[in-house]
Amino acid sequence: MQKEHLIDFDRKNRIGIPETIFCLDKDVIQIRNIFNDLDKSKTNFFTRLSTEKYSNLPKYIQKKLKYDNISRTAIYGKIPTTKKNFNIAIICAGTSDMPAVTEAQQTLISSGEYSKLFADVGVAGLWRIQKHLTEIKKYKIIIVAAGMDGALVSVLGGLISQPIIAVPTSTGYGVSNNGKTALNAMLASCSPGITLVNIDNGYGAATAAIRILNAI
Repeated sequence: MQKEHLIDFDRKNRIGIPETIFCLDKDVIQIRNIFNDLDKSKTNFFTRLSTEKYSNLPKYIQKKLKYDNISRTAIYGKIPTTKKNFNIAIICAGTSDMPAVTEAQQTLISSGEYSKLFADVGVAGLWRIQKHLTEIKKYKIIIVAAGMDGALVSVLGGLISQPIIAVPTSTGYGVSNNGKTALNAMLASCSPGITLVNIDNGYGAATAAIRILNAI
């Protein structure tokens, strides 16, 4: 009987991003079986691994995973060394955006990339982002996470020249519609050159940043 999963052992060499296991629709047995086939000498990354599923994994697996419960991610095997640099900054409108933000941070860690976080700088108080602009401009790539109306992306797009990767988040009331309003607002932004990933997709934003850095 053929296995229901095939590990991509050469992903890092081929595209510069470690093998990643999306756990949302996998059960504990499937995750366990995949884990057992992974190469521990390489970096392996798990996303959308809920605390419930993590707690139900065998203890020997739990002990070997570097698990982060906020982002619901885990690293197994080789953990790259990260050095502080001015490559990537992550900016979020509010602390409610932290699940997507930390998913991006942990994804970058799995590729050995440091990121500086500027949190809670939404447009409700423009002075908060203004006081960080000089430092933000030192970074090569900017990831911006925002929910509700997603306005922070347009504001930054008019203030800085660096590539901006926008992450609409599902934060907000009523017509925010679980991130769809922020998604549409970012797509319709009058700030030119904004790159956009899917709702709450911190992983996608981080891997896009890694691809840009690899190209540089």
